[in-house]
Amino acid sequence: MATISSTVSLKWISATLMAGMDSRGRTIVIGADRESQPEWLGLKASDLLMLAAASCSTYDVASIMQKQREPLEDLTVTCTGEQDTEPPNTFKSLHLHYHVKGAVSREKLERAINLSEDKYCSVINTLRPTVTITHDYEISN
Repeated sequence: MATISSTVSLKWISATLMAGMDSRGRTIVIGADRESQPEWLGLKASDLLMLAAASCSTYDVASIMQKQREPLEDLTVTCTGEQDTEPPNTFKSLHLHYHVKGAVSREKLERAINLSEDKYCSVINTLRPTVTITHDYEISN
């Protein structure tokens, strides 16, 4: 099987504050400068992992629903994670809640979510061997 290569970079700024750059050159602030600023200025690394799972699956589900010509008006995915309390605070489970707006077919939505989580989403499929992944959904008009 062929592989795809990608490179991201991280620049340490101070204390626990960093700037990350994705493979396309876009930046994001990660962490906090606890010496001068006690609160978080950027995203937590563990939150980035949950966002990666949610965004990967959202991309897949939206694409699949559009290909099926389903009247998807809005899609919000909330990801909740459970981690160990002791370092390295390993994730034990992730739960994705899909909130869909539109007169979509329940069966087609279920199929899109399952295809994403079982076949297409690289993040979820990378985590699955050690993290329990669950989901549910709701549809509103």
